[in-house]
Amino acid sequence: MKTLYSQKQFKIIIERDEDGYFVASVPALPGCHTQAKTIPELKERVRDAIKICLEVAKIDEKYRKRIKVFAYEPSFVGMDLITL
Repeated sequence: MKTLYSQKQFKIIIERDEDGYFVASVPALPGCHTQAKTIPELKERVRDAIKICLEVAKIDEKYRKRIKVFAYEPSFVGMDLITL
């Protein structure tokens, strides 16, 4: 069965929160995010979150519109540390 975004790669942004959890968000799918204690667990969970968002996009026109309006593909520039 062919699905929406079949075999598509999604860029994810991974951060670490104040409690030590890894948090992933998928800019191409607004509202698509998850968290986990380890990176391998996070990758598994973000795959599941993407699948759920794609399933919702198939049946929910409002969500498809949100994707068109709010989605973006990030382009990594870098990180820096500013000291005041």
